[in-house]
Amino acid sequence: MEEGEKEAAVLAAAAAGSVVESLVAAVVEIAAISDFRNAYKKQFCNLSRRIKLLAPMFEELKESKDPIPPRAVRALEKFNGALDSAKDLLRLGSEGSKIFLLLERDRIMERFQEITSQLEVALNEISFNEIDISDEVKEQVELVHAQFKRAKERIDTTDPELYADLSSVCHMNDDARIDSAMLQRLAEKLQLMTISDLKQESFALHEMVDASGDPGEVIEKMSMLLKRIKDFVQTQKPEMGTPMSAKVIPSHGTSKTPVVPDDFRCPISLELMGDPVIVSTGQTYEREFIKKWLEAGHNTCPKTQQKLSSTSLTPNYVLRSLIAQWCKANGMDPPKRPARTGKPLSVCSAGEHAKVVDLLHKLSSQNLEDQQSAAGELRLLAKRNTDNRICIAEAGAIPLLVNLLSTQDVRTQEHAVTALLNLSIYEENKGKIIVSGAVPGIVHVLKRGSMEARENAAATLFSLSVVDRNKVIIGESGAIPPLVLLLSEGSQRGKKDAATALFNLCIYQGNKGKAVRAGVIQTLMGLLTDPEGAMMDEALAIMAILSSHPDGKAAIRAVEALPMLVKVIRSGSPRNKENAAAVLVHLCNGEQQQQHLAELQEQGMMVPLQEMVESGTNRGKRKAAQLLEQMTRFLEQQKKAEAQAHAQAQGWTQAPLGYSKDTASSAFTDL
Repeated sequence: MEEGEKEAAVLAAAAAGSVVESLVAAVVEIAAISDFRNAYKKQFCNLSRRIKLLAPMFEELKESKDPIPPRAVRALEKFNGALDSAKDLLRLGSEGSKIFLLLERDRIMERFQEITSQLEVALNEISFNEIDISDEVKEQVELVHAQFKRAKERIDTTDPELYADLSSVCHMNDDARIDSAMLQRLAEKLQLMTISDLKQESFALHEMVDASGDPGEVIEKMSMLLKRIKDFVQTQKPEMGTPMSAKVIPSHGTSKTPVVPDDFRCPISLELMGDPVIVSTGQTYEREFIKKWLEAGHNTCPKTQQKLSSTSLTPNYVLRSLIAQWCKANGMDPPKRPARTGKPLSVCSAGEHAKVVDLLHKLSSQNLEDQQSAAGELRLLAKRNTDNRICIAEAGAIPLLVNLLSTQDVRTQEHAVTALLNLSIYEENKGKIIVSGAVPGIVHVLKRGSMEARENAAATLFSLSVVDRNKVIIGESGAIPPLVLLLSEGSQRGKKDAATALFNLCIYQGNKGKAVRAGVIQTLMGLLTDPEGAMMDEALAIMAILSSHPDGKAAIRAVEALPMLVKVIRSGSPRNKENAAAVLVHLCNGEQQQQHLAELQEQGMMVPLQEMVESGTNRGKRKAAQLLEQMTRFLEQQKKAEAQAHAQAQGWTQAPLGYSKDTASSAFTDL
């Protein structure tokens, strides 16, 4: 029995020691969290200070040789749990978005109260006479306990004017004019007065939205507010300049900072983009900032929160050109892209270049095994980094890989098309691939290759179609029907690749009719009605872009898509609602307009559309407003027609027997 009691005592001492060690470590971590620059600075600082004042108690318990009573251990365990919650809240206050924290005022204050209460209750359960701590430390802990007790009973509030200003701005329409005094107060009180502050706030906002998975109302409203504050700050502080390297060129001794269009700003940094790149969701970002986002371990699109199918970044040539034109029109130097120094081949060492040349010799041999192994190695090398892509292309690999697209060897064909895909990631190689006549070969693989080869052929066409003139070439090559087929029968990855390629190709008006004639609308309806809904986002995006084409509109009517679109507007994601509304706007213009509007009225769509106007995406709000306007006009016309019919019927009823039709009508009119 004694031996059992000793063993139990040893285990209890070990458990107590573990709890104390954990408490010491938690306080050290909390002490390292600082810079609470937000509306709750006082609350965060008070919470952090009180916790740090308890550090001596935990240090003395750690060094003490006396056992800690079980009751005290349980109280310390409870306190440890409360410290974990406090640590999370303090980290949020240090690293989180200031705007998000203020808008979530009630929830944040509730957390303060909950954590304060938990800490106070846990301290209250510790009997200081039972644990080995000095009188000085005991007095300090009792003082902290009294402070927690008072704080638990007192409800602090944030700056009411600041909260009112922020709420007011967030509920304004995007084109509403904001009072400059209000923007001044917001920028100063939120401490968003420098470019560095604004960058940090933007990144913090995206981090928080990524964690919460809510890209809708939160990101839309807060991003818009950040842009407005940034424009205001730059107007007030011209010395801050325009974003990145875009500087206004003085004219006649004066300078002006024009407001940068939203589409030209990176959604993360809010700055004018110098090197815009497209991610797999179709959104565009400044290369530097999206790379930081990806390197931080995120696998979602910051703006839409969709999962990225790949981490490849495709240069947005069209947007870069538009930005350059805008800068020129406004007398500004365009942002400078990071320059690549030296000639392309200089990125490879002599040994690496020799290896590539050796692989090309094997690629051009008649030995099938050599061709397959060389194509496989080039595929891997091209995947690895940009330097390899430059080196391989400059060595002359592209024409040799194009020749292998028609090979009968399945594995070699897979390697060849995937190597071209990886090479196309480097923007300068896109033109070389097109010039080499690769498109017909890629389309051949898309039609007849293995599923892996077809997937990568579709991804290659997407990568090449980023350049506008290539959309025409690819569309005329017969690529669209096999892409539609892959969208219908491919693997999940194959469907995603086909969808992104089709969406990009159909941006060009001439390709829309080709896609409709290939049966894409029927395929899209199949994806929309799939119970799993895995391709809902892509299907609606493609349908929205095709609904602007007369053939597309007719095909959507033919498959009776309206009930599905209504369902999406009722319960879909913000982005899907936006695209569904865009399709309905086109359907309700032109032929069968009255029929579609009547169906929407029967489905009770007024309320869901009004909700969209209030809380949808920017584009979604516009589309919902258009539909509501059309439905309102339709209802007014209906009421007018019913009133006329009713009036005419009354006239007939009241007319005396024997009166003619004209007499009856006249009699009614006189009443």
